[in-house]
Amino acid sequence: MPNPLPADSVGLVQPQTAHFSEPLPLDGGKELPHYDLVYESYGQLNAKKSNAILICHALSGDQHAAGYNSLEDKKPGWWESAIGPGKAINTDHFFVVAVNNLGGCKGSTGPSSLNPETGKHYGPDFPIVTVRDWVNSQQRFMRYLGIDVWAAVIGGSLGGMQVLQWSMDYPEQIKNAVVIAAAPKLSAQNIAFNEVARQAIISDPDFYAGRYYEHDAKPRRGVMLARMLGHITYLSDDAMRAKFGRELRSGKINYGFDVEFQVESYLRYQGRSFVDRFDANTYLLMTKALDYFDPAAEHGDSFAAALKPATAQFLVLSFTSDWRFAPSRSQEIVQALVEAGKSVSYATITANHGHDAFLMPIPDYLNILSAYLQRIADEFPT
Repeated sequence: MPNPLPADSVGLVQPQTAHFSEPLPLDGGKELPHYDLVYESYGQLNAKKSNAILICHALSGDQHAAGYNSLEDKKPGWWESAIGPGKAINTDHFFVVAVNNLGGCKGSTGPSSLNPETGKHYGPDFPIVTVRDWVNSQQRFMRYLGIDVWAAVIGGSLGGMQVLQWSMDYPEQIKNAVVIAAAPKLSAQNIAFNEVARQAIISDPDFYAGRYYEHDAKPRRGVMLARMLGHITYLSDDAMRAKFGRELRSGKINYGFDVEFQVESYLRYQGRSFVDRFDANTYLLMTKALDYFDPAAEHGDSFAAALKPATAQFLVLSFTSDWRFAPSRSQEIVQALVEAGKSVSYATITANHGHDAFLMPIPDYLNILSAYLQRIADEFPT
């Protein structure tokens, strides 16, 4: 029987779990006494353990970045366009690892996990985590794998913020930092979008102050609305116009409040499907981590000063139609890196996909990423 999976896919992969019994102090003053991180890996670690790449996921991402968890999967991992044999993040050369962040809902310890002290779900008792907390947990995970230095740490959006934090907090343990569609901190407008999304969830009567697990309930409407709002911000006006225009589902206006435009149908579908695969408390945590990220605040509001410890080489990428993390925000990162005397390459890719462009198979984007990583691969034997 021929292999039904694409030849350029990493194929069937299974998530694995790393357990940590050493307490993890958190930025908020609390600590996790012990925790699990769930991860997937693709490719082979070389003898010198010098070819490892860490993938940092964005708000609604997880450890399933590439391949398929079963032959029944209808969709591959969220970054299938970039990770695999012969692809930009080439698993013929690199050992690629993706981790579900602390506070996540895909196996890593988070609000939907059972608290061993109570035997109940953590729910709202799970502490707020920050980008720095994630990076600290990932650094322990790195030691768990026996890796001393990442060949590269790569991430888009919230993942790009983690890459920046890695470069500042563990400069000797990251050789290359690839920051895609990110920002040095959120704008007030972005914080506002996140707050509206959180309020949609918190005000749902089935939220039960975050203890909906104990009521066998889900704040479905709140999570659906949060996702619909978020999805609008991930797309561009051009992308929505090209995909939907003002097309009507039934071909005529019915003068009511039910779904009439195709874009309304699409957003409701996205919202409903998200409810079944993402935890509401995790959504609250992830958006707060976004809001809190501001490394410059500890350095007199100078991002260049915050980046001084970094020794990695940087690749920073942005997309013309991304209005949530606009190219100007990536250029702020580049300017700070230049001011700090760091090595940085930068490109703005023409694309009409909005913020979601970093997930898309855009040739110019993948070619730039591939060329940068090929230079790294040339430095060690396969």
